[in-house]
Amino acid sequence: MYNKQFFSCPYYRNQAAYPFFNAQWRANAQKFAAVSGTVTRIEDFNLGQDGASAGCYKLMSLESKDVGPVNFVISTETYFVDHKVVDVGDEVTGFYDANAPAILIYPPQYPAIVIAKDTEYEKVAVDYFDNQLISSDGNLKLNIAPSTEIILTNDQPFNRYPGNRNLIVVYGPTTKSIPAQTTPYKIIVLC
Repeated sequence: MYNKQFFSCPYYRNQAAYPFFNAQWRANAQKFAAVSGTVTRIEDFNLGQDGASAGCYKLMSLESKDVGPVNFVISTETYFVDHKVVDVGDEVTGFYDANAPAILIYPPQYPAIVIAKDTEYEKVAVDYFDNQLISSDGNLKLNIAPSTEIILTNDQPFNRYPGNRNLIVVYGPTTKSIPAQTTPYKIIVLC
């Protein structure tokens, strides 16, 4: 009647003893995933029948070489890097919360957090960077220069140290070290 192979105690857990249950740790360790591709369609996306949000949300369809077709829901909170307007035919990268629940449909559909128009000379990373400005996967280290612009999503200056935060990083060349190091052109702090 009962499966005694696996022990579980769903009722009580001392959260202080298990940091992976700590809500603050989870908030800081948000994981971002990215999909790059060509924009094939942009259309209005209606959330309700009341009409109050009509035109405020868009559905952006991408054709990715890696994962096939993907849809992004663009909201008023979606940040477009450098505030660039995206059109059908543009190469873009969309970033979304990898820990958020997703509806099981084909093609997959994600709420976009950041959209970056791909360029030849700039790369964009969206990730949590620790107090030494190393990304959560350990593949990128940021070296801040006096010329590095550090701003908020509303383009206002950010006057604190950007470590231990979720960041949008616009950068160019990197070293071939592990982790790769770069001096970013711009850092946008996601507060």
